[in-house]
Amino acid sequence: MSHSLMNLFERAVLKRPVLSLVIVAVLLLAAGSQLSKIKLDASADSLMLQGDPALDFFREVSSEYSAEDFLLITWQPEAALLSDASLDPLKRMADELRELDGVSSVLTVWDVPLLESPPVTLSEITSSDPLPSLRDAGVDRDLALKEFTSSPIYSELLVSRDGKLTAVQINLQRDEHYFDLLAQREALRLARSRDGLSATEEAELEQVEIAFKAYTAVMLERQTKLVAQVREISDRYRQYAQLFVGGVPMITADMVSFVRSDLALFGSAILGVMILVLAVIFRRVRWVVIPLLTCSASVTVMLGILGLFDWRMTVISSNFVAVLLIVSLAIAIHLIVRFRELQAKDPSGEVYQLVRETVAQMAVPCAYTGITTIVAFMSLVVSGIKPVIDFGWMMTVGVMVALLLAFIMVPCMILVWPKGRPMRYAAEGKPMTLYFAAAADRYRRSIIVGTLALCALVLVGISQLKVENRFIDYFKDTTEIYQGMELLDSRLGGTIPLDIVLTAPDETAPLPGLEQQGSAEDAPPLAADDPFLEESEEFAFSADEFGADDGFADDDWGDDFASDSFDFGAPAGASFKPSYWFTQAGMQHVDAAHRLVDAQEETGKVLSLSTTFAVVKKLMGDDIGSVELALVQKSLPEDISALMVDPYFSADKEQARITVRVMETSETLRRDAFLKHLHSELVKTLGVAPEQVQFTGMLVLYNNVLQSLFKSQILTLGAVFVAILLMFIVLFRSFSLAIFALAPNILAACLVLGSMGLLGIPLDIMTITIAAIVVGMGVDDCIHYVYRYKREFALDRNYREAMYRSHGSIGRGMFYTTVTVIIGFAMLTLSNFNPSIYFGLLTVLAMASAVIGALLLLPLLIVLFKPLGPEQ
Repeated sequence: MSHSLMNLFERAVLKRPVLSLVIVAVLLLAAGSQLSKIKLDASADSLMLQGDPALDFFREVSSEYSAEDFLLITWQPEAALLSDASLDPLKRMADELRELDGVSSVLTVWDVPLLESPPVTLSEITSSDPLPSLRDAGVDRDLALKEFTSSPIYSELLVSRDGKLTAVQINLQRDEHYFDLLAQREALRLARSRDGLSATEEAELEQVEIAFKAYTAVMLERQTKLVAQVREISDRYRQYAQLFVGGVPMITADMVSFVRSDLALFGSAILGVMILVLAVIFRRVRWVVIPLLTCSASVTVMLGILGLFDWRMTVISSNFVAVLLIVSLAIAIHLIVRFRELQAKDPSGEVYQLVRETVAQMAVPCAYTGITTIVAFMSLVVSGIKPVIDFGWMMTVGVMVALLLAFIMVPCMILVWPKGRPMRYAAEGKPMTLYFAAAADRYRRSIIVGTLALCALVLVGISQLKVENRFIDYFKDTTEIYQGMELLDSRLGGTIPLDIVLTAPDETAPLPGLEQQGSAEDAPPLAADDPFLEESEEFAFSADEFGADDGFADDDWGDDFASDSFDFGAPAGASFKPSYWFTQAGMQHVDAAHRLVDAQEETGKVLSLSTTFAVVKKLMGDDIGSVELALVQKSLPEDISALMVDPYFSADKEQARITVRVMETSETLRRDAFLKHLHSELVKTLGVAPEQVQFTGMLVLYNNVLQSLFKSQILTLGAVFVAILLMFIVLFRSFSLAIFALAPNILAACLVLGSMGLLGIPLDIMTITIAAIVVGMGVDDCIHYVYRYKREFALDRNYREAMYRSHGSIGRGMFYTTVTVIIGFAMLTLSNFNPSIYFGLLTVLAMASAVIGALLLLPLLIVLFKPLGPEQ
């Protein structure tokens, strides 16, 4: 620290320790008053890649097909599925669920129409009379069970093929206010990115973002309450069946619960570990209390900032609490260790002068460690994913807060602390770090050979690194989320939604059967070598065959299925427009696509217009023509259309939608490769332009997130190392010394990535942040060591002796810090959230390898290559 800055700090802080601590206490009280305002955000929107065109298309498709969120309860009774012992409590449970605020409908086997029990005709379907259902007294339940287990619509979606498990779908009311605010925000953001906004529009965008953020919190609380109510109701019926609750809202609520639990558990556990480790290391009450208060103050102030500015924590950014505790502890330990070293050299020295010298000597290395840590965490800001960006910014602000408070609180508390027993530093025995110095001195060749072998192994591991993850692996197999998803995959056709939207080959061409001359053969041809296509008889029809004012029957059997992966529909439109998709060529087109998708190993239940056509064929035989197809489009009652047509067809956009549920538990699932292969095969099979086959859904969005993370973070990591290298050159005034200081950190970061590749741990939104943490925290040890080594070398210009002295002094602080970090992060293994477990274990590996590199490899390189000039 420069002389002028030191004088300023001395006058403002060190000369007034009590006043400084009082100001800090007031700051902590102010921060504490904001803690109740802290909110957690686990919404799907917060985890998406901002600015991703696929996200806009996803929202467009969801709006077009009026998709609703839903919860799902699996019902597996001891009794026969359609027996009174099963159906009566199922009906009572469904009735209770319908009464909940926020529930639009509940679908069970009671509520759906029966088309084959006994078989009905197309005219009966299109009539105004209600179709039979299980609610009717005369229904043959054995026949109904056969339909449920074999129907293209119900099998593996509503009822498992073995007829022992059924699903209860709880459709949630679509919150139009939320989507209105979202649409306003996205429209203004789009306008800003294209042409810029005026001052008025900027103010409008700011107000909309504030309103959207506030309403999101309200909606999340409302949804969490609803999930709790659904669980409470389902718990009352566990005596009748084995139940699991699932669905995105439930996962969101549980993730918030996990984060809250982890914050409380890990905050307490890490503080407890700190007390224990500090007590063992220092054996003095003051050296336990001072760093503990400093860490707690840093986290409290940072949490207060989050509450004040409504800066919300997510599943990822919530880890900043644990990381910030460790960062602030490291700064405090280095200050304390240096003070104790100076006091040991001059036990009778004045405390004030010792504190002043401690601050003067540690200011520069601590400032540089703070800057490099900030640079590393700033690399997360370019990810494009809000939780990762927030984590980067939170750590950036947190490190600055930790530095400021540590340099105020630690020296001031030392000054005001009552004098205790005399300092007996030498009695603590030989520092553990001297064994590292001896190893670096005696086993030079072994260390070099071991490092080279480790580099080769790391390169092999990195080559096997995957940007992939099964969402189910985020949770322990004892959690309801894991068990429910596994059951859905194995018995009810899959979990992860994927939508495939097909655009008609040529919307401007006359429809087959409606042109002046020609037939379905005149439609844009499908691929000649398509194995899924079948030769079909030509059909033609005229629009005049259909009345313009056909009505729709009222919904006589209750609730409509929703239109999403588990969803079955939405209200049908009233106007009729003849569509390509309800012609022979259109039917062939969608049938071929449906069969191709269904044939993939990774896909489960597939639903589309092809499913509807299959049901019609089953009722009427295979020879259905354009008249029957047009009846399906035009004349179905509203409730049947909501089940069989609306989820899979957009008349306004001339689109056909295929809804797919992908097997999340599939060991062979590789999202990116699967999506690229499937898209390529569909384009080839259908003989259409690539833009006429579009994918959307959570599978696509999450894959985009993972691919973006890999590209942005791995490339950015290289830029971070370059930036740190430049700072090292400025700090150490030696290019070779800067390279040597950076080497252990590069090796530690690569070791973590290589270990992930060798162990099959994929990169995802949690583990991708490990590299930044390794660089941000691991580089601190190298800065402290090299900075101290230069001071020690200047005493006698002896590389070997300078190494031993550095290991015995600053090495002690590095070792203490790392031990605390390792034990603290090991507490994360207690989480129910597997990414937090990986985060903890990988950080432990990273910090252990970083300090070993700083105590073995770094001093060995300095001694061998002598970057500070010749010895005296």
